[in-house]
Amino acid sequence: MGEAVQRRFLGLTAVAAALGMTATLSGCGGEAAADDVTLKLVAADYGTGPENSSDKYWSGVAAGFEKEHPGITVDVTVLHWKDVDREVGEMVKAGNAPDIAQIGAYADYAKAGKLYTADETLAIRTTANFLPSLADAGKINGTQYGLPFVASTRLLFYNEKLFDQAGLDAPETWDDIRSDAAALKAKGVDYPFALPLGQEEAQAETLMWLLSGGGGYTDDVGAYDIDSAENVTTFRWVRDNLVGAGLTGPVAPGKLDRAKAFKAFAAGKVGMLNGHPTLMDEAEAEGVKVGMVPLPGSDGPTKGSMGVADWMMGFKKNGHREEIGKFFDYAYSDENVLEFADQYDLLPVTGSASAAMETDTKHRKLRPFLAALPNSTLIPYGKTSWATVSDAIKKKIGSAVAPGSNPEGILGEVAAEATRAEAAE
Repeated sequence: MGEAVQRRFLGLTAVAAALGMTATLSGCGGEAAADDVTLKLVAADYGTGPENSSDKYWSGVAAGFEKEHPGITVDVTVLHWKDVDREVGEMVKAGNAPDIAQIGAYADYAKAGKLYTADETLAIRTTANFLPSLADAGKINGTQYGLPFVASTRLLFYNEKLFDQAGLDAPETWDDIRSDAAALKAKGVDYPFALPLGQEEAQAETLMWLLSGGGGYTDDVGAYDIDSAENVTTFRWVRDNLVGAGLTGPVAPGKLDRAKAFKAFAAGKVGMLNGHPTLMDEAEAEGVKVGMVPLPGSDGPTKGSMGVADWMMGFKKNGHREEIGKFFDYAYSDENVLEFADQYDLLPVTGSASAAMETDTKHRKLRPFLAALPNSTLIPYGKTSWATVSDAIKKKIGSAVAPGSNPEGILGEVAAEATRAEAAE
């Protein structure tokens, strides 16, 4: 998730409403509910401690909602983002699904018929306000089940001080990355280009490189295309020009997790890496001046970035369709979405909140990420096979860039697993 962020996201009020991104008649057809309704909400915690726990955000949203909707109570449970997907899965399996979940994946629940659609819960104005690329990523066969809650995009980060010392300009192409990394290595930089293809978030780092080479995980019609000629060419280039040339630092990319790479960047030991807004603030807090550019590609800057999203969803289990919808409409107000995004340096998932953030000078540093979001490519959230494919990428992709490796063979192995997983859906 992930992004991020720590992950996942990373920001959003989507996470809570952005991040955060991440209701009613109590199940009785159209009858007015005679009794009060309690909605059970389970959400991810994007905070790093008690001071910025997402519990505070959701408790505030719940209190405001309850004030406007007497008779509906929201029972909030916030779990660490590393645990929340598993915990919700166990709740669902035990027959105790929450009414609302703000987590990292929705497709399995949608395919199993456990979720309400957006049309069944949201006001038209709310649905229409989602950014199109994010809304599309929440659909299965054209029907929206996953509601984007928070989002993040990625840009290439570089340490401006190290670049100035080496007399370098910001990179625009793969060749620039190679030559800049070589110059940084000559200056004694520990990680000229940090390439975290360890299991923590290899699927995200991989997608960024695939996009920069004109490929991706899927083709134009959404079918897996992992071992395409473009993808093989990308990984051969990375193997020969970065890893094989000793430009990725002392830890093999397949053993380097994102958290360690980010920590090294904030400590001033990394020349370049692919980063997100949370890292920008962490690095600058440590005195690192961060430069940011679109992902360099084989022939120039990549036209689209990688996007990450977390999701909200409404479960049918308790029959609270109307109440869930009321809560969603409230949670996706600009005020709530922006509050969550602002707290966690994530990006809003709605058009109106994005426009408000764009014009607010206090969010000036996030503008490059905002600009990248509408044209971003997201991982295939709508495929129930994605969890299997993502796991295969995490386990295998680091070996595809090792000196002497066979990228075509390794990508072919992942593609074969994707085909099997797809057939099992």
